[in-house]
Amino acid sequence: MSTLLELLRDGRFHSGQALGEALGVSRSAIWKQLQLLEAEWGVVIHKVRGRGYQLASPITLLSSAEIERLAPGNGWVIKVLESVDSTNAEALRSIERGCPAPFLVLAERQTAGRGRRGRKWVSPFAENIYYSLVLRIDGGMRQLEGLSLLVGLAVMHALRETGVQGVGLKWPNDVLVGQKKIAGILLELVGDPADVCHVVLGIGVNVNMQNAEEVDQEWTSVRLESGKVIDRNQFIARLSEGLVAYLECHRLKGFSAIREEWEQNHLWQGRAVSLIAGVNKVEGVVLGIDHQGGLRLSVEGEERVYSGGELSLRLRDGS
Repeated sequence: MSTLLELLRDGRFHSGQALGEALGVSRSAIWKQLQLLEAEWGVVIHKVRGRGYQLASPITLLSSAEIERLAPGNGWVIKVLESVDSTNAEALRSIERGCPAPFLVLAERQTAGRGRRGRKWVSPFAENIYYSLVLRIDGGMRQLEGLSLLVGLAVMHALRETGVQGVGLKWPNDVLVGQKKIAGILLELVGDPADVCHVVLGIGVNVNMQNAEEVDQEWTSVRLESGKVIDRNQFIARLSEGLVAYLECHRLKGFSAIREEWEQNHLWQGRAVSLIAGVNKVEGVVLGIDHQGGLRLSVEGEERVYSGGELSLRLRDGS
């Protein structure tokens, strides 16, 4: 499939005969592959009698070699998949197989992409970024403090450098433009957090997506915000370099060195919010975060701190 897409990626018309000759298969086999690309992968292909086949819009496929060329200092093993249930799930399986960290799992599409609290992450083919970085953590819980918030800062800066205006953070793991979600983060941990463990930094970024009827919340993408088709390899390289810098700062100085910067970029700082945990709801005003990344709220004049993966933050009416 990827070889056929490489031939079509320029957005020009290609005849079935020419494609078949290039791949060493029949025109009928080319037709079947094109049908599969449309039916299962959602790739839109124009078919014009006498001219051949053309992608509705040019695409750039992910390339580990190109990412390594653009960000040569990371030293991560990069695994690029055409299709996977979820990059986080594949990362966890790779840990079980004994793959040495750090390594990065990328995919052109996900069939069962996951967000926080088990929500579906819509993952069309070759449009967005599905990114899971695996790190080995030695030395206990301090290395995990505020880690998801640190990742959010790296994503935010990569988006700004790509030309997205007004992008900021929402505690704990969302990156927004105004009220619209443009990226999300899902961290998963395996092993003993008091000793040696592995953490998967899962990142989903809406890059070139323009339509997504399945998404059940307000959303946007880099392309919608900037008006440009974005090279995902360049974005991944930029994001990875930013992550390396933040992770090194975190390793040397802890989350406290990054806390103030995160608060400065929290879009809901000082806002009236509802914090929801299952059927329970707490109303308060956002004061900031503590040294471990927990949310500081003013609740009936008293400061309280909340943390945990199942919490959900909402703006209160009129805030």
